[in-house]
Amino acid sequence: MPRSSPAVAHTVARSRLGAKGKKAKQQLPIPDSDPIVVTPTPTPFKADDSVDFDALERNIERWLETPLSGFVLTTANGEELALSEAERIEIVRVAARAHGGQRFTIAGIDNPSTRETLRLAESYADAGADMVRVRVPRGLSDSAVEDYFDAVTGNSPLPVVVIHQTFTGVPAASPETLGVVCAMDNVFGYITDHDLRFEAYVRSEVPDDRSFWICNGGLLAYGALMGANGACMWLGNVAPKLCMDIMTLGLQGKFAGARELQDSASKLDRTIIKYGTPGVKEALRLLGFEGMRPRKPTPGVDADATARIRALLESEGILR
Repeated sequence: MPRSSPAVAHTVARSRLGAKGKKAKQQLPIPDSDPIVVTPTPTPFKADDSVDFDALERNIERWLETPLSGFVLTTANGEELALSEAERIEIVRVAARAHGGQRFTIAGIDNPSTRETLRLAESYADAGADMVRVRVPRGLSDSAVEDYFDAVTGNSPLPVVVIHQTFTGVPAASPETLGVVCAMDNVFGYITDHDLRFEAYVRSEVPDDRSFWICNGGLLAYGALMGANGACMWLGNVAPKLCMDIMTLGLQGKFAGARELQDSASKLDRTIIKYGTPGVKEALRLLGFEGMRPRKPTPGVDADATARIRALLESEGILR
């Protein structure tokens, strides 16, 4: 489902934020045209298991040389559950400083408490985030989900990106409820889960003036065909140009070309994600990114996995 204007959602998010009076009206560094491709940024660690903030800054500087639109911090791919709150806030602060307004920063929040979600949103706003990505709480009724987001969007100091990844395969709310949530003031857009059949129903409910981002590198072309106008997925860290090219071709209706590139993206997704976040980090280590070891006690990948990932990156032209 195409949007009436690529810039509409960006304007809406800015003006509604200012109208609520939570903060001074700000000019967010968000592209004025689609596709927008953002990626959950891995957290680098030192050998002593502390967060390597200097490496994060240098990694961000490298990603600035790619087509990526922005960075999503404090996510599952960033090992958020292994981080303290102070570390998560500082990660957002360092990333925002590193890109210096050349991109935009989204801080992830996964908390079913309205009070805690808003407290975290304030902390991330103070750290320099441009938006917050808020996960749909699991296990609530549709009416409770609406109440949660009504309070969050009505009081957040930053525009909200709604994410519907449950990690369970069970939808957290109905398509109709997700549409109601996405139509709320101060909502910038929506990130899908992996069930394309379900998310196609959601696509028909989400207003055209909201961003609608597909969640996985193996689904980019199919998401564009369904009506996605952007993406948020870990593969963007490893192959940002490939991901952007697929989404661009999809939005142009050039699906033959998009499908050819999608084959490559699907190969990368299938092999690397088999090893989880450690696999993503290993691919990035091979590409020269710093601090790409998982936080203990999560182990890194073994030599066989490294060889498989290296061979794939080379065969797909990512590693030369």
